[in-house]
Amino acid sequence: MTDIRAAVLPLLRRAISYELGMWRSLYRWTFRRPVAPGANAEPFRYAATVTPLFLAFIGVSAIELPIVHVLLPWETVRFVADLSGVYGLVWMLGMLASMRVHPHVASDAGLRIRHGASVDFTVPWEEIAMIRSRNRSVAKRRAVQFERTGSDLVMQVVILNQTNIDVTLRRPTVVGWPKGGSEPVTELRLYVDDPAAFVARTRERLAAPATDTGAR
Repeated sequence: MTDIRAAVLPLLRRAISYELGMWRSLYRWTFRRPVAPGANAEPFRYAATVTPLFLAFIGVSAIELPIVHVLLPWETVRFVADLSGVYGLVWMLGMLASMRVHPHVASDAGLRIRHGASVDFTVPWEEIAMIRSRNRSVAKRRAVQFERTGSDLVMQVVILNQTNIDVTLRRPTVVGWPKGGSEPVTELRLYVDDPAAFVARTRERLAAPATDTGAR
């Protein structure tokens, strides 16, 4: 029983945290613009490719709701179907909102990498060796994936089976995210809507310490 509780409780906490994060994102998206925290912070969004897909699902779900309501003859079943349908519709809106209000952020503290409300960690600029744009296709649909190349471990933060930015680290680094474990990674791959602007601005950030201190 103790082993079951130890395995289930972390999953339950993550599920509750994800749900609360989704509702907070929906609130922020509805009532105010996203905020990029940190000194001299600059957001870089990544939701442009998934937005039409979400909107299509949301539109189909909205059309289905009254149709199902009319077709079901039983009052209780109709109520349950309406309730689950409305929740599913709001849940998809919350998923989209979480991506819209949690962009990647470049600030004085470093490069903050996000995926909705579930992935959020910052890599200091001094830990980054190189940033470049490179389009890659990923076979699986999971938001966060790992790929081992020899002794190196690559972390991929994926949008629609794609990444288009490679971030090479100076040394193996443990990134802080809820399910990340303790194994260090040597490279990060992520997706942004405007990779050219992202690379240009982050390379300026990487060059700034060399200008200020004469080191690097």
